[in-house]
Amino acid sequence: MNKKLTEKIGFLLLYLAAILVLIFLGIILLDVFSKGIGVLSWKFLSQPPRQGMTEGGIFPAILGTFLVSLITVVFAVPLGMFAAIYLNEYARPGKMTRLIRLAIRNLSGVPSIVYGLFGVVLFVQMMKFGTSILSAGLTLGLLTLPWTITACEEALKTVPKAYREGALALGATKWHSIRTNVLPYAIPGMLTGVILGLARAAGETAPILFTGAAFFIPHLPGSLFDQFMALPYHLYILATQHHAIEKVRPIAYGTALVLLGLILLLSFSAIWVRYRYRQKMRG
Repeated sequence: MNKKLTEKIGFLLLYLAAILVLIFLGIILLDVFSKGIGVLSWKFLSQPPRQGMTEGGIFPAILGTFLVSLITVVFAVPLGMFAAIYLNEYARPGKMTRLIRLAIRNLSGVPSIVYGLFGVVLFVQMMKFGTSILSAGLTLGLLTLPWTITACEEALKTVPKAYREGALALGATKWHSIRTNVLPYAIPGMLTGVILGLARAAGETAPILFTGAAFFIPHLPGSLFDQFMALPYHLYILATQHHAIEKVRPIAYGTALVLLGLILLLSFSAIWVRYRYRQKMRG
């Protein structure tokens, strides 16, 4: 009887905690939506800022965020997936493998500003990319890489060993068994982790603050070696550093709403990709 009562109390506390989190999240989203929806328009999304960012839109910031996210994907996704495949399928259990996994887990918890400073030293100064889209994208790629490796490795672990052993018993090579019997079942989880990691990177400010984001650029970037505007940094400037904060507050809420919409779109796309792959595998 006591065990059942304890279990009920535990579940009740979990439900209350979940409801409390949802309430606070709903309040934040409702506040941003109610104050930012009035600013949204096609002009706001398609025009550059004018008059010291007190008028116009946020198109350069949207474009800059897209370009940086694209470089992050190109750098982090293939490298993270192949690293996860090696650790889970090829690496022999031992102290070195455990040490590598421990380092990856610890890197996932490193503050983003540390990645920003590391990006300045490595990409801006040593590799001489300068403060640019490329430097910022590669820095966010490093930030996302531990998350990508962990998510992909956990997805690979969910595939039963019998799938591998069956393919090997039929004479397939190890890589062929991984490619045909493991990856198709692990891809939904791997892509979900990758997209969620990208959503996190798209909202980061500290790494791009040092590696390429600019306060205001009146023109669009012409190459990957140019500085750029980005939604997180643009929102930070409007909310804390602008000379007329009260005047640009509606624009700040509109920018926040666009950034939230982008992150929610990425999150829902992860859910959709997972659902589609599951349906495909069942079919």
